[in-house]
Amino acid sequence: MKENVIDVLLYLFENYIDTDDTNKPDKDTLELELERVGFQQLEVNKAFDWLESMTVVSEDSLEKSKSADLALRLYSKQEMERLDTECRGYLLFLEQVGVLDSATREVVIERVMALDADEIDLDQMKWVVLMVLFYQPGREEAYAWMEDLVFEDLEAVVH
Repeated sequence: MKENVIDVLLYLFENYIDTDDTNKPDKDTLELELERVGFQQLEVNKAFDWLESMTVVSEDSLEKSKSADLALRLYSKQEMERLDTECRGYLLFLEQVGVLDSATREVVIERVMALDADEIDLDQMKWVVLMVLFYQPGREEAYAWMEDLVFEDLEAVVH
């Protein structure tokens, strides 16, 4: 049985959220399908809650964050326990290449901390970044860049 919130989120994202299909099912239909494929109701509910509480960065916040982009991000003890050195380094890399700004980085960290997991590995964090960017208006280019990174990594593992 699949029992992880991030597994539910990945299933939803790969099959429904990031598709061009205009006939997307409603929440009740999705819940039934998720249970049918093996996800527990508790994890399904947590995943929907996680998506519903996604923070969308406003244009005003983006303007304010540009002045903060030169600041150094210090991680709390809880964040460091959840995000290992590799994940924190990858977030810094994404900021340096312009995929994330400081406001969006904070949303990513908040969403990672909201997951019901003791530790997040790099692949899981990449998917969280992708999901966060998908919901941010005006971040289409960053989303496309991140999508290429995620799927290139998957192809490298397959080959």
